[in-house]
Amino acid sequence: MDNRIFLFLATILSGFALIKVNLDDTFLSALAPYTTIVGVLTVIVFSLVLIYKGVRSLFSK
Repeated sequence: MDNRIFLFLATILSGFALIKVNLDDTFLSALAPYTTIVGVLTVIVFSLVLIYKGVRSLFSK
């Protein structure tokens, strides 16, 4: 099995963590919109990669 699949899943989980992180009352509060955008893009991109790999695996056998 491809070990990169687990890396992609971990990346999706870290994207969700970036979406849910609470930066209020910290010195990083100005970065809150950017962490949300990066988190959403990460989840979308790596979910599409997993879907592509799954479809490619289905049709290659």
